[in-house]
Amino acid sequence: MSPFQTYSATEFKAKCLDILDRLATRELIQVKVTKRGKTVAILNPPDEETMTVQNLHGFMRGSVLTPPGLDLTAPVLDEPLSAMHGELAE
Repeated sequence: MSPFQTYSATEFKAKCLDILDRLATRELIQVKVTKRGKTVAILNPPDEETMTVQNLHGFMRGSVLTPPGLDLTAPVLDEPLSAMHGELAE
């Protein structure tokens, strides 16, 4: 059986729990649900939890380069901030 399946809305309604179980176990990779011959939904199993976290946190990892010797903790202003003296910007 193909990991890609298409069901009419009526078939999907009758077999919904079985289809969801097969998606969860990755027996199915994609399920299309049609109504009157038109696709109304596409179901995919969720990513593995570790992959989801990796994609969410650090998805730009490796995309920024800093020149050698750059100290990211060094001050960037030559003068103190006026807020340090209690002055507010208008």
